Amino acid sequence: MVELIEPRTTRLQLRQWRDSDRAPFAEMNADPQVMEFFPARLTRSESDAGIDRQIAHIQEHGWGFWAVEQLQDGKFVGFVGIKNVADNLPFAPAVEIGWRLGVPFWGHGYATEAAEASLQVAFDRLGLEQVVSFTTLTNVRSQAVMERLGMQRDPATFDHPLVPPGNPLRRHCLYRLAQRTWLDRKETDRQ
Repeated sequence: MVELIEPRTTRLQLRQWRDSDRAPFAEMNADPQVMEFFPARLTRSESDAGIDRQIAHIQEHGWGFWAVEQLQDGKFVGFVGIKNVADNLPFAPAVEIGWRLGVPFWGHGYATEAAEASLQVAFDRLGLEQVVSFTTLTNVRSQAVMERLGMQRDPATFDHPLVPPGNPLRRHCLYRLAQRTWLDRKETDRQ
């Protein structure tokens, strides 16, 4: 059995999914603001299937897209974490970092804080050489998080295979962060 990893920050717990997360996650995935840069909002069954996929990934690897809660009150915030990318993406195999938070939790630095903890797992604990992240070209909020994390935008863009042709969200940008860059930045921060 693999060791299950659950990172913690000063304000957030990244943890395994619980049945009690299903309702707030489904509500989040039905919110047009949260899902603005996705082809469609998710039904409850699609949202539950997403949780089931995350649970399976975490059980197999010990890490994945974790449920995130606030430490002060235990409120479900959304998810943040690292996971293997789908084989049909042009840069596979790779490990991606990703996040999705409910609107009430935007603008508090939670995505960056939890993503930093996820990168620490990726680079310090797992010894990965690189982590990627991607989003549609118009999602500047997520791109800003990627840049705050020290990720570099790849010059090439790509069409996401799960977004239908003709959909304005199909074209995506790719960001990369090398372990060496991460370690150098952490060393600079300590000085």
